[in-house]
Amino acid sequence: MTDSHQPSAAAEEQRHLRTIKSFVMRAGRMTEGQQRGLDQGWPQFGLELQAGAQDFDALFGRSAPRTFEIGFGMGHSLLEMAAAAPEQDFIGVEVHKPGVGALLNGLMTQNLGNVRVYSCDALEVLRHCVSDASLDRLLLFFPDPWHKSRHHKRRIVQPGFAELVRQKLKVGGVLHMATDWQPYAEYMLEVLSAAPGYRNLAADGQYVPRPPERPITKFERRGERLGHGVWDLKFQRSE
Repeated sequence: MTDSHQPSAAAEEQRHLRTIKSFVMRAGRMTEGQQRGLDQGWPQFGLELQAGAQDFDALFGRSAPRTFEIGFGMGHSLLEMAAAAPEQDFIGVEVHKPGVGALLNGLMTQNLGNVRVYSCDALEVLRHCVSDASLDRLLLFFPDPWHKSRHHKRRIVQPGFAELVRQKLKVGGVLHMATDWQPYAEYMLEVLSAAPGYRNLAADGQYVPRPPERPITKFERRGERLGHGVWDLKFQRSE
């Protein structure tokens, strides 16, 4: 008789989470402005995963409320939030190079200094570059919902993701998610409601009204005209 080692449920969840990416790679053509952002803005604002753990207070030259955004797209919302809150610091992660270039070009054009950028997998950045209990907010706006049931395992929002984010948030820090796909909103609500160490900030225990600090994108405005809904969820680290 031989002993066989079976991985624990927690270990299996962590293994699965490590196979999930925070992005879907897309091809895209660079504009002159986007290329300028990469060429001139990256040395000033760009951060590398290989650099490991960061002292963000030293990096920004101050201690300020800190927001981490996963998947900022073309950067319009992040630029708007950073410009509206110069007293806060923002860390954005996006792999789509035209989007990274657009954000960097916008930072230079608007002379903003309160944003730093990674262009790699956001989950790896959280694991290796962000200290525990160091974030005031983590934003996840309109992630890929992976509509088909067989693809649900690819969704970034999983129990392991909730635990990783909880570790990186300060006590009282907030995970803010938004989606325009109601089944994904319901799934997010289910996952985070079951996750330990969180408190739902919605008065009815479900979704919060659209927060004024989340900019409305062109995509969202178009969806509203077509009668599409958007669901916002806010969960606060309680311990």
